[in-house]
Amino acid sequence: MKTLYKKKRKVMFDQILNLVKEHIGGNPEVSSAIPAERQDEVHHEIANHIQDGLKSQTSGQGGAGGLLSSLTGGGGGISSAITGGLTGSLASKFGLPASATAAITAAIPGLLQKFAHKANDPNDSSITPESLGSSLTGNAGGGLSGLFK
Repeated sequence: MKTLYKKKRKVMFDQILNLVKEHIGGNPEVSSAIPAERQDEVHHEIANHIQDGLKSQTSGQGGAGGLLSSLTGGGGGISSAITGGLTGSLASKFGLPASATAAITAAIPGLLQKFAHKANDPNDSSITPESLGSSLTGNAGGGLSGLFK
């Protein structure tokens, strides 16, 4: 069963990573602040912080539906939880200047909204509320705790 969780967790991480690459890479102000040779590492770090932030915020959000609703509305608390540790991590691990980390953290709320819109888009089956809940818990009932075990 743990192998199934790991596989589903990897799939969800890959979806988050793809959104990070698209959103951050598509923002010239942000992408120009990241050294080209470090972009992949920085994208992975951002995706890890997003995944960890989702993990830490899910219990109070009422499962996948509540989480997506919160993210669609701007994800204030979730966004703050993610950006709080991300700024220091990007500066210490990659030596990014404050202007670069500020630009990256400013992009997080929009990225979270893209994630929620993608999950709620009936024409995009890559992430759905049902698959999100299932991939995060390993059951069709939803909830997020199982993804992060």
